[in-house]
Amino acid sequence: MPLTVKNISVTYNPINQLNTFTSGDFISGQVILDVAKDTQMQSLSVKIKGKANVCWSEHYGKTTVVYSDKEKYYSVERFFVRENKNDGYEMLNDPSGQPYSSVVAPGRHVYPFTFQLPQQHFPPTFKSSIGKVVYTLETRLSRSMRVSSKDKAEFQYVPRADVSNPELMAPQYGTKDKQMKFFNPGSVSMNINTEKMGYYLGEGLKVLAEVQNNSSRAIKPKYCLYEKHSFLAKGKRKLHTHDVLKEEGEPVEPNSKKTVTKVLSIPPTLPISILNCKVLKVEYRLRVYLDVPYASDPEIKFPVVILPPQPVSGAANSDFGIWNQPPGSNMFPNPPPMAPLAPPDNVVGPPGQFGAPGYSGPPLSQFPAPGYPGHPGQFTSPSYSGPPGQFGPSVSHHPDPSAPPPYQEYQLYPQLPDHPNKS
Repeated sequence: MPLTVKNISVTYNPINQLNTFTSGDFISGQVILDVAKDTQMQSLSVKIKGKANVCWSEHYGKTTVVYSDKEKYYSVERFFVRENKNDGYEMLNDPSGQPYSSVVAPGRHVYPFTFQLPQQHFPPTFKSSIGKVVYTLETRLSRSMRVSSKDKAEFQYVPRADVSNPELMAPQYGTKDKQMKFFNPGSVSMNINTEKMGYYLGEGLKVLAEVQNNSSRAIKPKYCLYEKHSFLAKGKRKLHTHDVLKEEGEPVEPNSKKTVTKVLSIPPTLPISILNCKVLKVEYRLRVYLDVPYASDPEIKFPVVILPPQPVSGAANSDFGIWNQPPGSNMFPNPPPMAPLAPPDNVVGPPGQFGAPGYSGPPLSQFPAPGYPGHPGQFTSPSYSGPPGQFGPSVSHHPDPSAPPPYQEYQLYPQLPDHPNKS
């Protein structure tokens, strides 16, 4: 017996060559429904949401403990078709401004939509084996006495770089002395200077090292940029560290002083720093140390923040919402390009109007707060108090120059207001 619903899918239209979206961007797309015969729908919806979650297990003898947690950023659902239209959910009309029919004929039907991403800064898309930050579009078709048909598509979100905090662009300094004995008597000292804390992918990280070698052997400055992935759940932290790059500087001969300059190239494929998520963090540190024979190596560590790339698309200044347009109107001077689609058998609404927004949408008071259908209120961002304080002092202001403040003291993004939990 052939299936009534042959296929349902949700797709979106890229707005740049990197196929990324940032704060305030519009994301347009379409839900495509293929049916084999006349079909009665209870509801057809599209949802946009963003969330982070972590999950891992640890073994204690014969006992296995699972640690998991999540953080929700936003979740907004709108309906093309819904039996009860007076329950507070926002309904979408077809491009001519008319309600969609709950009965569809055999063939392909296309339902356009447009969302605008929030202006707030959220963590960028990130994936690892035990934690991830994902942003998705989801569609659901519900029919009486039938299992719901679903589909989803992930999109890449990258927040706008916020370099308004002067600590990101301020120089960092550190100093370290070491007295040695036995096989390599004498002392060594180093003064390390970096131009700033925040760097873009592919940018050069310049390190200036002034080394005083009062020992009997040549010593060599070395550099290591490493990443720290922290996953947090139930008061437990899972830590993964990985060396991103290692390089060496010019040797400093015995009983001499030398200034060594080294430029480290930030790999263009690194994940962006994540410092504003409660369940996972992506952090970087630069470790500069002297390779001293027959002794422990003196070292200095500096925090490094990998910034999001410069925006590649503009975004209008408005609040988060979804719009469907009356015919003949155009909200964009240059609307986003449409992804090519196979010619549909049945297009819901006039052809050529898939998803380009048309009017400014309903008043903000008509948008329900997440988790409270029918309750008017403006879209709000998640509860995140952030770490205490703003960017901590540079290394030179710390009591121990070799131990800069922990990453938790570095707040890259502004604090977000509270909001109720969403389902």
